Amino acid sequence: MNPVEHLRPDVWEQITRTHVRKILAEFAHERLIHPVCEGTVGKFGIYSLRTDDPEVSYRFRVQRSALDHWDVEEVSIERWRRDVLEPLDSLALILELRESLEIDPEMLPTYLEELSGTLASDAYKVTMQTRSAEELAHAEFQAIETSMTAGHPCFVAANGRIGFDGLDDRRYTPEAATPLRLIWLAAHCRRTTFTAVSGLTYEELVRDELGDVWASVLAGCIEHAGFVPDDYYLFPVHPWQWANKLTTVFAGDLARGDLLYLGESLDRYQPQQSIRTLFNLSHPRRHYVKTALSILNMGFMRGLSPNYMEGTPAINEWVDALVCADPHLRRRGFRILREVAALGYRQPALERGAPRKSPHLNMLAALFRESPVGLIGKGQRLMTMAALLHIDHEGKALVAELVTSHAHGVEAWLRSYFGAYLEPLLHCFYAHDMVFMPHGENVILVLEEGAPVRIFLKDIAEEVALFEPKPGLPTLAQRIVVSVPEDVRLLSIFTDVFDCFFRFLAPIVAQHCGCPEPRFWALVAECIERYQNEHSQLQPRFERYDLFAPTFKLSCLNRLQLRNNRQLIDLADPAKNLRFAGELENPIAIHRSRPS
Repeated sequence: MNPVEHLRPDVWEQITRTHVRKILAEFAHERLIHPVCEGTVGKFGIYSLRTDDPEVSYRFRVQRSALDHWDVEEVSIERWRRDVLEPLDSLALILELRESLEIDPEMLPTYLEELSGTLASDAYKVTMQTRSAEELAHAEFQAIETSMTAGHPCFVAANGRIGFDGLDDRRYTPEAATPLRLIWLAAHCRRTTFTAVSGLTYEELVRDELGDVWASVLAGCIEHAGFVPDDYYLFPVHPWQWANKLTTVFAGDLARGDLLYLGESLDRYQPQQSIRTLFNLSHPRRHYVKTALSILNMGFMRGLSPNYMEGTPAINEWVDALVCADPHLRRRGFRILREVAALGYRQPALERGAPRKSPHLNMLAALFRESPVGLIGKGQRLMTMAALLHIDHEGKALVAELVTSHAHGVEAWLRSYFGAYLEPLLHCFYAHDMVFMPHGENVILVLEEGAPVRIFLKDIAEEVALFEPKPGLPTLAQRIVVSVPEDVRLLSIFTDVFDCFFRFLAPIVAQHCGCPEPRFWALVAECIERYQNEHSQLQPRFERYDLFAPTFKLSCLNRLQLRNNRQLIDLADPAKNLRFAGELENPIAIHRSRPS
């Protein structure tokens, strides 16, 4: 296997131009750079950018739209050194802007490495992209998951995956679509914590996940090694983590028998867009398995904390009970995919020697999450919401194919989508003071005739938050109560939904589906007002947290990553690390029909 055969000049030129476009667009959006308009040609503005290098400048054409979205025309980008046209280069662009970006010199090499890794990943995706948007519109769940090419729409260093080598990229990434087998360890009970939702025992989980025969085989392996099976928990780990971290960092634990190697799983798994989460290909109704993976990717070392894992089932159980008891959420079909069980292993020396937030404390943990496959009805299909932003190799949008297959027109499709996705998030916020991180990869759409009719939300325990304490919240779930200033609470909708997803979806729908952007935002407003009219008892909260306010704060994700690419935010206090750059005009403000 040649791990670099995708790194060809023609491919590199193509993906570099696309990536430079994203850097210019998102850094301009976050007001890190300030291109100057020199005139217009038709619907385009002609912009120039002087960099921190006085000899280097850029010229490009842009359509600017709602939420100060910079839709840079890719083919128009030119890089000039004095009067000489030069090739585009993402890393060079960052160096040319290093003073404007105010990036710590100590962190700059790692950020450049993340960018280079992102480009390498993009190059591989381009060479592997064979399914058309039309094919994906009718493809099965995991075929869609492995065909996504764009990464997070905001982050310019989105797929750095520092720690993977070229062969690992072929083995362990979603775009490679290479099934893998988990490693099963036995972890001694005195070092390991197992927690689960009420009514689920460890024995039931093992039987459901492995089957009686394979569970007995693994127990036999423990006995054969001279130990007592009842003293151990069976523990799934990622094969990369096993080979690169556990065999060395946990060598003493393996030597003493606190950890035992049992072998590879029988089942085959598929990495998801969230790379440490694995879907069971052999038995799709079995749980996702989320594992610790000590690679640096998009602002975090992707380990898993044993301390966080301990409270994960309790958090999921409480949130699920709230959701299931709410008539409005039930009517909308909104569900969370529960993380029903978790395992965490603690290494005493590391616990004594490492600082509280050290990634060395997050090397050995796992959780089991419900699969949506057995939770949908006849005639329904599953699709990651990230797919709504997907453009295929022929320049065709997947969302346009879904709209076409729906047969009731783009506005009906959008109404169905906003009702399935936005409305439950509004209700959780206004009725329960509860917010999630509902970006494209965290949401799974349930489709009927091409239209989203409801959603599943995942990654609950690490990303749910309550703004106010609630009665009955278990002790293990108390960490989800966060202190957030009043004036930034609505950013859970304004930033996470409007700016980080709808800002990108609206131009695609306009260009490929024929629904103008103003109409897109009018339909968003219609969804919100319909919800508010149905819940007049919440009127004081609608006024307190006004979704039709003229402006809202621009919260900047790339600014976060440029400041600290090892810990984007502190999950225990997410508000304190936010980075703002002025305000954005609210595109639905003009559509208010209710009195303010």
